[in-house]
Amino acid sequence: MQSPFRKRPKEQVFLPLNREEELDRVAEQLRRSSGMGVQILSLLGTQVEGLTQLLPEGVRDGLDGVTASALDYAFDAAAASRGGRLGDTSEWLTRAITMGTGAVGGSGGLPATLAELPVTTTIILRAIQGIADEHGFDPAKPEVRTACLRTFAAAGPLDDDDDIDLSFLTLRLTVTGATVKNMIAKVAPRLAIPLGQKLAAQAVPVIGAAAGAATNYVYTSYYQDMARVQFGLMRLGESTGESVEDLTADLKKRL
Repeated sequence: MQSPFRKRPKEQVFLPLNREEELDRVAEQLRRSSGMGVQILSLLGTQVEGLTQLLPEGVRDGLDGVTASALDYAFDAAAASRGGRLGDTSEWLTRAITMGTGAVGGSGGLPATLAELPVTTTIILRAIQGIADEHGFDPAKPEVRTACLRTFAAAGPLDDDDDIDLSFLTLRLTVTGATVKNMIAKVAPRLAIPLGQKLAAQAVPVIGAAAGAATNYVYTSYYQDMARVQFGLMRLGESTGESVEDLTADLKKRL
């Protein structure tokens, strides 16, 4: 099987990784990302519990479809943007851009928030592809594009459960013989819950713009962290010859 690593000049070849140090580093990154969204929402006076119940029933019922549409749009748009001259933005610039889109969406209420969703999802997916590239993986290869999409299957930044859910790391998304819609159909139900919370937070009256900027900062930071966890483990697997499943099992012990 062809490696998903891209070919690089000799001076850019990655050195072998220290397995234990790398797993400790990834575990620490997971701990840092946990609970940040809950803290920021509390500053805005919004509670996570029952957040999606603030949405109209029609929107709640259609969350899976809205999420799938956003992912479908983002999957192609993010990849297309890499084919031009637009380079990867820095981690902080990406967060600043999504804060801006969130503020615009939040200031216009729920309709504007729904319109903003695919744009922000594209920007975040584009950032995830940049992180894949940063770890030595070629975002143009189908298996890497699939792994980028899988990052969105992480639990979500507003999940305050002490037991960090790492099941997204081993979620099977078949590349060969599968359509993009098949993959999106598998990821969308997982992403729909945190996106529903995001939509509800941004739709809060009066503080909509502030909530939109804050939640987009949280969501962007969270999925950037999850991408670094995923591609960090994948790179470690390439270095040690171990499967991501085995490395994930060892990572859980550190949590």
